[in-house]
Amino acid sequence: MAAPPHRSSKTESYTDNKRKDDVRQSNIIAARSVANAVRTSLGPKGMDKMISTSSNEVIITNDGATILHKMQVLQPAAKMLVELSKSQDSAAGDGTTTVVVIAGALLEKCLLLLSHGIHPTVISDALHKASVKAVDILTAMAVPVELSDRESLVKSASTSLNSKVVSQYSSLLAPIAVDSVLSVVDSDKPNMVDLRDVKIVKKLGGTVDDTELVKGLVFDKKVSHAAGGPTRMENAKIAVIQFQISPPKTDIEQSIVVSEYSQMDRILKEERSYILGMIKKIKATGCNALLIQKSILRDAVTDLSLHYLAKAKILVIKDVERDEIEFITKTLNCLPIANIEHFRVEKLGYADLVEELSLGDGKIVKISGIKDMGKTTTVLVRGSNALVLDEAERSLHDALCVVRCLVAKRFLIAGGGAPEIELSRQLGAWAKVLHGMEGYCIRAFAEALEVIPYTLAENAGLNPIAIVTELRNRHAQGEINAGINVRKGQITNILEENVVQPLLVSTSAITLATECVRMILKIDDIVTVR
Repeated sequence: MAAPPHRSSKTESYTDNKRKDDVRQSNIIAARSVANAVRTSLGPKGMDKMISTSSNEVIITNDGATILHKMQVLQPAAKMLVELSKSQDSAAGDGTTTVVVIAGALLEKCLLLLSHGIHPTVISDALHKASVKAVDILTAMAVPVELSDRESLVKSASTSLNSKVVSQYSSLLAPIAVDSVLSVVDSDKPNMVDLRDVKIVKKLGGTVDDTELVKGLVFDKKVSHAAGGPTRMENAKIAVIQFQISPPKTDIEQSIVVSEYSQMDRILKEERSYILGMIKKIKATGCNALLIQKSILRDAVTDLSLHYLAKAKILVIKDVERDEIEFITKTLNCLPIANIEHFRVEKLGYADLVEELSLGDGKIVKISGIKDMGKTTTVLVRGSNALVLDEAERSLHDALCVVRCLVAKRFLIAGGGAPEIELSRQLGAWAKVLHGMEGYCIRAFAEALEVIPYTLAENAGLNPIAIVTELRNRHAQGEINAGINVRKGQITNILEENVVQPLLVSTSAITLATECVRMILKIDDIVTVR
């Protein structure tokens, strides 16, 4: 073998980049495997996943965020895709599977570009340029929508629900989602919706068809029946209390030894007079319904206090969770009472009726006809088993998020793979006029976006190559809203088929996926600290 030529320049030296390439490659392969795991659950004909947790809990879902959240991913780069779907869930609420699938396709293209010797920084910068351009193209395609146009809002909520396990109930759940979000929109902040103002109460029994929107409050618990207290109260004056109606305890842990019966009688007498004094103060304000917060220090109520409350004809709902108090007080337009000394009439809430109702195999408490009710609403979700009930709640949450997106950014865009193919076409044309590596990278970005229509067709059992080719052809002829109609198994104008989604879902998916891919590309080493 001939000896290598002698290099005269002192600055030239050999650098081993193999480790950096190996780290990048392993990161990309790990992240792609996570994306491939959820890819089959994309679209209305996507498959569902059955997840069995370590605590033997079984979950059936095709919501990308839920699947990835429950997966125990160990590889650090793959964990970034799990975080990516969480980011999409908090930013838009829908499109959690789409964002991961796009990221997986972009990573696949990046692997190809890296193998051609293009530097990661060049690819990263080109991806950023492409994502900014993509958002502009999507915005130009979007159709403005008004909140008064209820039909368009229902269509977009239906599109979100059609890819869920409970898709057959989308005609019922979509209007519920729209009405509940519109009822909590604050006129002072018209672009903001706090979904904590929409409470979803799950109750086993019946079917999803029995789900209803309740104008008032619903508790998944029964009225306290101890000592024969009332279970129905008209013209209710309601107090939300955070103190205990029970005998006080010592401040430190200690035991009291009682040696005589007379002392025991005295203790019981004092307890009775203490509780009776509290209930007299409550009754003096005219209060006839009590919501008692669950206590961790001592019993919130005792049998003795429940007996006296029943005699005073006060309806009692106990064990109200601490995190529900804010929602309850906002709905009833009252104030929580932390001490018996602060119990005043002006802190009470007023309602026409508080009653206990039998529902399925259990009971619920319903408060209706609330005076000066706050901007909140309650959805009572029903289901034949716990799996359906949980999935109905998740699906309804996604539909609520879609309507929230439309309140924040009032633009609609076609679904069914139409925006992705249009992006691919326009970015591909833009790449041709760019010079050097940048154009090459942007063309790869454009090709990666075709994964969405390809996967939609594949999951619907259609021929993906024929469908995507025909879709490209229709878009080249100027039909920007042509998309895959998975029900008919052909390409139609997807806007006319009412398959629409908020602009925010698509733009957020593209920008977040690109950001995640750029971050993975820039990693050239993994340092483990023990």
